[in-house]
Amino acid sequence: MTGVLSDLARRARNAETDRELAFSLVNDTLALVAYRQAALWLVDEGVWSLSGVVQLDANVPYVQWLHGVARYLHAKGGDALRSFTASDLPEDLAAEWAQWWPAHALWLGSSSGRVGGSALLVRDTPWTSQELEDLQQWTEVWWHAFASLYHPRLARLKNWRSRTARILLPTAGQVWWRQRRFHVLIALLLVLLLPVRLTVLVPGELVAAQPTVIRAPLDGVIDVFHVQPNQLVAVNQLLFSFDAVLLQSRLDVAQQSLATAETEYRQTSQLALTDSKFKTQLGLLIGKVEERRAEIDYLQEQLTRANVLAPDAGVVLMDDPSEWIGKPVVTGERILRIAMLDDAEVQAWVPLADAITLNQGDEVVLYLSASPLSPVSAKVRYMSHDAVQRPDGTYAYRLRAVLNDKSSHRIGQKGTAKLHGHWVPLSYWVLRRPWAAMRAYLGW
Repeated sequence: MTGVLSDLARRARNAETDRELAFSLVNDTLALVAYRQAALWLVDEGVWSLSGVVQLDANVPYVQWLHGVARYLHAKGGDALRSFTASDLPEDLAAEWAQWWPAHALWLGSSSGRVGGSALLVRDTPWTSQELEDLQQWTEVWWHAFASLYHPRLARLKNWRSRTARILLPTAGQVWWRQRRFHVLIALLLVLLLPVRLTVLVPGELVAAQPTVIRAPLDGVIDVFHVQPNQLVAVNQLLFSFDAVLLQSRLDVAQQSLATAETEYRQTSQLALTDSKFKTQLGLLIGKVEERRAEIDYLQEQLTRANVLAPDAGVVLMDDPSEWIGKPVVTGERILRIAMLDDAEVQAWVPLADAITLNQGDEVVLYLSASPLSPVSAKVRYMSHDAVQRPDGTYAYRLRAVLNDKSSHRIGQKGTAKLHGHWVPLSYWVLRRPWAAMRAYLGW
């Protein structure tokens, strides 16, 4: 068995984690002695590892019964090595022995003073003296290696409590200013007074800084779009056209009315040469002619405005053009926007609970969802005084920030904006939201 012990000791020395060591104990020990099942039990953790089991469930009946057995044997005395049977257990534990274990079991207690626990082996036949000697040597090596790698799980309340007690309990024979808890308190106060920038995370996006808004120049129905979203357009390029059939028919009627009014005026003028009573009608007829001419001029101007041209060069910002085709619009209704490619800035929506004090020029960093590794830096230009309602029904303050450098990101991309406010103590940074929530809930 010397070769097997040497191989097991080498594996223990080469193990990198405590979990790897535990797996080696409950599974690789089979090369040294024969057994049906093995388990590792720790005082602070309970049942920690089982042979042949990858994922341990602490809530199954077998693990709970095994924990009760190990806890009873440990309370009776944590011997380094001893064999036991069902007769060594109380009646409630012994009653379930036959359900889970064979006749003979072995307790291999910890030989390390830092880690409390034991390995348990079970099988059908008694243990020989040579097997007990080999197991004694192997477990001494294993517990020594495990003590150097094992770190109690900090998430467990018991471990937290023991560590906190070691720090906060007074040390006998030392003056108060030499106590560890006094040093910890001073260090904690210094950390809480550490100045940090007050920051909040809010929804943000890249928007056009000074876009040209194209509005409907007349009441009517849009007939066709000549541009597409995100298309580059030049000055005086045709954007979209209104349905001109109604305007053209009105213009034709107005022209016929003008012709009729002019004919009536000429006839009355000729009659006025021989009969003076027709002279009084000439002024009225001239007014009708001028009215028809003004109507024709207006309709011709409307026909000219039915084709909307781009006043500036830039990129078209709009939704799906097909949603506008055949839709009635009124004068002044916004149809689309035109913006320069490099004329962008950050727009953020600051919720009411995160409305920290921000001044013009404070730093803003926008982390775009599509490009998280290429943040956009900007400076606060203004923050609205009044909260406005957003499409989702919440209220927020609108914030605009000027980019520090030109960005290659497309206008309209969204992400998360990080707003940097003034300097505050770390304690205020940590407790600001919990304190506000508590005051809102308790009312003080």
